[in-house]
Amino acid sequence: MGRLYNIGIALFCAIGSFLFGYDSGIISSVITFPAFKSFVNNPGNYDSLSGAVVSTFTGGCFFGAAGAGWVNDRFGRRLTVQLGALIALWGCAMQSGANNFACMLIGRIVAGFAIGILSMTVPLYNTEIAPAKHRGFVVGLTQQMIGIGFIVANWVGYGCQFLDGNKQWRLPLGLQLAPAALLFVGAQFMPRSPRWLLEKGREDMAHAVVRKLHGSSPEEQAAADIEFEEMRETIAAEKVVRSRSLSDLWATRGMLRRTLVAVGVQVFGQFSGINVINYFGPSMYKALGLSAGQSLLVQGIYGAVGPITNFFFITLILDTVGRKKPLMFGAGSFVVTYSVLTAIVACFPPDQSTNLAAQRAGIAMIFMTSIFFSLSFGPVSWVLASEVFPTRTRSIGTSVATCANWAFNVLFSQVSNLAINNISWKYYLVFICLNAIDFVIIALFFPETKGKSLEQMAEVFGDEIDAHDVLGAAAKEKMEHHELDVEKS
Repeated sequence: MGRLYNIGIALFCAIGSFLFGYDSGIISSVITFPAFKSFVNNPGNYDSLSGAVVSTFTGGCFFGAAGAGWVNDRFGRRLTVQLGALIALWGCAMQSGANNFACMLIGRIVAGFAIGILSMTVPLYNTEIAPAKHRGFVVGLTQQMIGIGFIVANWVGYGCQFLDGNKQWRLPLGLQLAPAALLFVGAQFMPRSPRWLLEKGREDMAHAVVRKLHGSSPEEQAAADIEFEEMRETIAAEKVVRSRSLSDLWATRGMLRRTLVAVGVQVFGQFSGINVINYFGPSMYKALGLSAGQSLLVQGIYGAVGPITNFFFITLILDTVGRKKPLMFGAGSFVVTYSVLTAIVACFPPDQSTNLAAQRAGIAMIFMTSIFFSLSFGPVSWVLASEVFPTRTRSIGTSVATCANWAFNVLFSQVSNLAINNISWKYYLVFICLNAIDFVIIALFFPETKGKSLEQMAEVFGDEIDAHDVLGAAAKEKMEHHELDVEKS
């Protein structure tokens, strides 16, 4: 029962990731709707304005993720999830009810701020409640729910293209209110993170949560007690040296390596180009020669491929194979798929060629990119970025890594539509080069963290501070002070 309860809580928390996927995905359909183009009412600058609709959202996500680190440390993971859901309600309402383009952009920024909070807090919370041997699966639910959000968004978008008037785009944007409200209310019943409770000195509550997460059998309770003691000792040691400063992320060689790995895996996930496809998939399919309706249909089918593959991967592979090998596989695969896609579009320009075989091959490469992403960076980036940090810096470290993700997301979302329309296949060369570099960096510098508890990451990264050494030194110092006081008296 403990494992089922654990997964159930993680799955419910990942509604925040569903919002991430839906809000990110629905805009790829909305910006193609004739009614939305009429609402914007600026056909000469529509490419740049549609890019702004996407990039203002991702810009809001950056600032939401940046502020969420402090909020998580101060108020805890559960309240931060509720805050993100509440702000999401506000932003979604502004988007669906916008009476002018400026209101739409403000709604996108507010919703982005909310998704930024949730995008770093959901994997952070799930990391801290997950058992070590199943952490890949539990935290991988983040990517699973992002993918399901994209599926729903793509099919809602496909269906709404047949509506008339402004409801063509208002309805799909307004549907986000339902999961946001569910998360806001339901998060109150989620347990608090036991590691955050220990940081706040609430040992009895933390112990109760750990036991509940493990299950009620004698063996599970014994395992819970052992894990709790390891948590308690490590976090007590970390509190001795905690400064709550951003500079903690590079204060030692071990911490610097943790930070570079966490930031690197998030940025490399953006280098996969997956969000370019997610945001501008219909534009890419149009560039391959498909009609607007066909593009939305293919995008809907495409959206289902990733989550199916992701579920297979997190269930059967991630906690067995580990983190490093899938990342290398993903980076290498992207080099191949983008190389083929580049060759197809360069040799058979859609506006000059009617080669249906080339068209199908190009679509196949986009689908393969999604599959390879779901077998590598999709789930692994969220797992690795949140599990490498010690408790004292996990919140701020995950925040910084997620901010790096959103910073590059903003960059690609702003330039991709313009690049696809203006330089076509040459844009894909960027992703070929970036992923080739990623492969080398991952092979040489990334560690393997499979099966390690969060407290054992110190061994993986060679931290200078060991919990038992710090506690022993602190106890010895306290004893010496006591002896001096006795001698004086």
